[in-house]
Amino acid sequence: MRVSEVMSTDVLAAPADDSVREAVGRMLDEGTGSVVVEKDGNPAGILTKVDVMEAGHEYDRPLSEIPVYAAASRPLITVEPSATVRAAAARMFDYGIHHLPAADGLDLVGIVTATDLLEAQADLLAAAREADERRDEWAD
Repeated sequence: MRVSEVMSTDVLAAPADDSVREAVGRMLDEGTGSVVVEKDGNPAGILTKVDVMEAGHEYDRPLSEIPVYAAASRPLITVEPSATVRAAAARMFDYGIHHLPAADGLDLVGIVTATDLLEAQADLLAAAREADERRDEWAD
């Protein structure tokens, strides 16, 4: 199974000079847990709920005074949409992240989350069982 089959293509983005408060408002409006931060028109980082909490604690200022770029996780870790879901899961584990944007070159085309991977788990298990059955048939 490929990332393109499980990712969401609706990626929320915010300019680097927006405030964290503005970004959080958009995240709440859209019901999403992250926003990709764009600097000079290119994806440059990602702001997640955890980043918001860390920024509030670290800066000890209102969220309206913190630029989203200052609070965002950088550099932006991405995956190709043609990558396997297993490769995406490994990348997320290796970097300790739960939101992984999918990029085709510099073009952001989607985002895969830990929730997306959990939802795909049943399909992945079914595919694995099917592969095992085919292997057993070939062995006979």
